[in-house]
Amino acid sequence: MVLRPFITLFLVTAFQLVSRYLEILLKKESASDEQVKLRQEIKQLLKEASSLTTPSTFAQAAMLKRKAAAKEKELNKIQEEKEKAKKSFHDQYSESLKIAKVLVYCMLLWSFWSTPIASVPQHLLQPFGTLLACTVSFYKLSRK
Repeated sequence: MVLRPFITLFLVTAFQLVSRYLEILLKKESASDEQVKLRQEIKQLLKEASSLTTPSTFAQAAMLKRKAAAKEKELNKIQEEKEKAKKSFHDQYSESLKIAKVLVYCMLLWSFWSTPIASVPQHLLQPFGTLLACTVSFYKLSRK
């Protein structure tokens, strides 16, 4: 009985930490070796294309720019696939986490239903004490 509040605090904290961890995983951007390699190739191609500025090397510069554009498309495709996989992972685990949260919170609500949260002395409710007493007595009368 004494450990119930601590267990409740632990459960709620654990759910919040797991939820936060999943959000961080979704936002975290980790580039694979392939993506890093493609970015370096794109930079190199664009650097070479910008160095070819004479009219006689225009065709070669255009060819390098086209290669860089093709590699950018490939990089975007890889990033979209990775993002889709990450989103699927996140959706799967966040849904199961939500279901677990609802079940545990309902269980906690049910177990603490008859436990008073706080008791307030009558003198602190002086201006509103009779109003609250009437509300409580009205509630008791309506339940009979």
